[in-house]
Amino acid sequence: MATMKSVLAARNKVDVVDVERPVPGPKDALVRVRACGICGTDTFFLHLGGMPTGADGSTRAIPLGHEPAGEVVEVGAEVTGLAVGNRVVVNPQAAPTGIIGCGGELGGMDEYLLVENAEVGTSVAVLPDDMPFDVAALNEPMAVARHAVNRSGARPTDKVVVFGAGPIGLGAAIWLKLRGVEHVTVVDIIPERLETALSVGADAVVDSAVEDLTARLKELHGEAANALGQPRAGTDIYLDAAGAPAVFDSVIANAKWHARLVMVAVQKKGEVDLGGMLRSELTLIASQGYPTEIFEVTAELVEHRERFGKLISHRVPFAEVGRAFELALTPGAAEKVVVTFP
Repeated sequence: MATMKSVLAARNKVDVVDVERPVPGPKDALVRVRACGICGTDTFFLHLGGMPTGADGSTRAIPLGHEPAGEVVEVGAEVTGLAVGNRVVVNPQAAPTGIIGCGGELGGMDEYLLVENAEVGTSVAVLPDDMPFDVAALNEPMAVARHAVNRSGARPTDKVVVFGAGPIGLGAAIWLKLRGVEHVTVVDIIPERLETALSVGADAVVDSAVEDLTARLKELHGEAANALGQPRAGTDIYLDAAGAPAVFDSVIANAKWHARLVMVAVQKKGEVDLGGMLRSELTLIASQGYPTEIFEVTAELVEHRERFGKLISHRVPFAEVGRAFELALTPGAAEKVVVTFP
């Protein structure tokens, strides 16, 4: 039986081709994908024309899509806890043939996805029958955001600044507020994204393109000092979900004694003022992926589905998947693009 699959055809180009529908083995399940989000990693591979394979800049074509949600249509004889008709989200890192949509043999931006060694709680999580597929597709990026918040060690009494009002930054803001954090400020340069930040629960926003960030943070979080007694903003934790060099510069310029900076965005090469970090004893914490969070977030995603659903700016049908990637590739054109399947 034929089905359709998206493939990275060339630099900045995705094609849809006919392939045979996967056949699950006794330990596998077959999921009919109903929604799949587009991530910055997808657009990175698309811009390069594939996954980098060497220092010479060579790449190899890979299937795309690592944020799938769908319904089970076939279950292997040895699989337990899953039934045909179950709505599920998939852990892309659990596939034995490599990370789904990130260099592995399988991609989630297809009509059907084979879940190898299907195991509830490891490779899939089951959702309520009324959970919208488009919001369910946020499970993977919200796990990334949750891990960053976990790494921050944020407490209810902390004052936190999130740089970047994209899906990860906004997801982090939601998790911080659900964690009971006293004050969360979101910083960006796109007014529409800052409006979304307020709608999902941020206490304040700063448009750093037109506002004095230092003055605003002192106004919002009070004044403190660094290790030398120099005046600084009273912010306890900074979270970088933007990846711009200016973020590090801004944090170091504003960091009080023992402030923390969590880096979840991919930073390009740039100079860092190590002396400034020393003067504040600023702690830099890196956050990568979701070692435990992939299904820890699922129940709360279901519970707060309307709040998380506000992160989706565009829902594009699979028949127009090329347009969906064009939106995601265009800076500032979209906040979160989710491809939907019939």
